[in-house]
Amino acid sequence: MSTTMDVRRSLPAVDTLLAHPAVAAARARHGHRLVRRAVRQTLDEAREQLTGDRKAGEIADGDVLAATALARLTELARPASRAVFNLTGTVIHTNLGRSTLAEAAIAAMTDAARHPTALEYDLEDGERGDRDRLVEDLLCELTGAEAATVVNNNAGAVLLALGALGAGREALISRGELIEIGGAFRMPDIMQAAGCRLREVGATNRTHPRDFTSAIGEHTGLIVKAHTSNYAITGFTKSVPESTLAEIAHAHGVPLLIDLGSGALADFSALGLPYEAQPNDAIAAGADVVTFSGDKLLGGPQAGIIVGRRAAIATIKRHPLKRALRLDKLTLAALEATLRLYRDSDALERDIPTLALLTRAEAEIAATGERLLPHASDLLSDFEVTLAPCASQLGSGSLPVDRLPSRALTWRPRADQRRQRERQLQRLETALRRLPRPVIGRLNDGALLLDLRCLAGEAEIAAFLGQLEQLPRLYGAAPPGGQA
Repeated sequence: MSTTMDVRRSLPAVDTLLAHPAVAAARARHGHRLVRRAVRQTLDEAREQLTGDRKAGEIADGDVLAATALARLTELARPASRAVFNLTGTVIHTNLGRSTLAEAAIAAMTDAARHPTALEYDLEDGERGDRDRLVEDLLCELTGAEAATVVNNNAGAVLLALGALGAGREALISRGELIEIGGAFRMPDIMQAAGCRLREVGATNRTHPRDFTSAIGEHTGLIVKAHTSNYAITGFTKSVPESTLAEIAHAHGVPLLIDLGSGALADFSALGLPYEAQPNDAIAAGADVVTFSGDKLLGGPQAGIIVGRRAAIATIKRHPLKRALRLDKLTLAALEATLRLYRDSDALERDIPTLALLTRAEAEIAATGERLLPHASDLLSDFEVTLAPCASQLGSGSLPVDRLPSRALTWRPRADQRRQRERQLQRLETALRRLPRPVIGRLNDGALLLDLRCLAGEAEIAAFLGQLEQLPRLYGAAPPGGQA
């Protein structure tokens, strides 16, 4: 028998380590199955690390193995979907879940999750109902539309509307509106997937009414206008107003579809923010169908909202894809609660978290920074930490040019050599991501910025401060390459 086998046999058995007081106590919190898995993995790793040159006396004792198993247990029990601090400066961050929900929406989701609901059941007639009815009246009241339906996201809304109204026919759109959004989602591709034949009109920077009238023919299915929410064309430009497009479309007997993308239901200019197109404006201009998101500027759950004329919405709802793209009861509950706030609230910038963050006063953000700066300044000797002005952005393709004044805790390396500064920033970024509640900032101009616009409320600030003391340990343990 080899020396390695002799040494490995000196490791405790699985049941022995499970009986360790610290491990046994963990079983009450996490259950036997998960704790046993952590113990097995710990012992397997210990066996792999043993060599023939090691002696039994060098093997970690039971207390060390138990601590290692508990650390592994913490990792195994940690959910993949975790709360983070969004200090990137992008308020509606697609990679971080976009908008956070209002308390009313969270309560509605919890109630819907806990109980059966009248999702597709008409309580008055005692018969099967339509799940869209939960939000249709609210959407019509808020936008002025005749009818409405909802699907899982705005990309699905556009796909469904195009497929229902224009499959097998031409869809006319200005060259300047052939948008691409995140994940390489392109309007030409979605038109093709919907079965429409794309027909570009006008030029990239200038499109005139005559470009549409001359392009309309017997094969035209609809006219499409896409709101360029994630980029701006400036200079020598011209586009066709929505009301003019509606006149052209209706004169030739084809529908007008307007994709607004972000979907602002509030008058942003009244909130002190840059103006953003609203669905009610498009409806008033004569659009037959308007699509927009529920989880961007609207500040609700992920959803694609379709409003418009009754006949067009009825056609869309009959399309086979409608069922494939429909919303579940939790999302509908959150969306209904959010829409009710838009109808009833006297202070949207208070009740809708996304609007609260977008309208947060610069002086309040600065005060948060002054409070945090003393706690951050002396944590790491490798960095000089200052509170500096910065600019936040709305995000998720909304108002790409406009910025909001903010403040950032700015961590700048003290090292002289560029390569060493880069390594220190990578280590810091990794350490921040390894905090119990990961902190996500942004690298800019040789520094790491923690934009404080989205760190609002006493509970959030306290939670952030409460874990800062762990940063030096995590920074010291971070690999030089910055890989998590």
